[in-house]
Amino acid sequence: MKVLLNERQLQQGVDRLAAEISAAWGPRPMTMIGVLNGCIVFIADLIRRLKMPVRIELIQASSYRGQTTRGPLRLAADRQLEIRGRHVLLVDDILDTGHTLAALQNRLREAGAASVRTAVLLRKAGCQEVEIHADFVGFELPDQFVVGYGLDYRDQLRNLPYLAAMEPDDFPPAGQQNTFSGG
Repeated sequence: MKVLLNERQLQQGVDRLAAEISAAWGPRPMTMIGVLNGCIVFIADLIRRLKMPVRIELIQASSYRGQTTRGPLRLAADRQLEIRGRHVLLVDDILDTGHTLAALQNRLREAGAASVRTAVLLRKAGCQEVEIHADFVGFELPDQFVVGYGLDYRDQLRNLPYLAAMEPDDFPPAGQQNTFSGG
């Protein structure tokens, strides 16, 4: 694996994003909705840097279960999000094709959110298939499969404190399970 962003760079990026969000949001209360599972490390770091009152909700959405290419979008069983009349910040780990973020943004608007803004840790260059704009972006990335800092490959490597691009030799041969040692 090739390290793209080390711990220090990630923390500086989260600091910058928190400052941008705080400046744009002001003191009004926020309902932050994190997209599981990839956002968990990012949202934990981000929330500690915000000064306004923040409520947290989590929603599970996935289109990459055990794969490196997008499959059908799956949302966890309908859970009633308490967002009617609230200002929402939708937080995701990565803006890739845009399908997940667009679908969730529409769902939140339909549920009566007063406003919906978006924050992503990463945006992959040249991958968007859906016209969607993230309001707050931590880092721009080339089109590579990345792991660490909450992002996974086959439910592993989320715990890496850095962000790394997987290289061809990092992927196990078809049908073979891989156990990673963390880089």
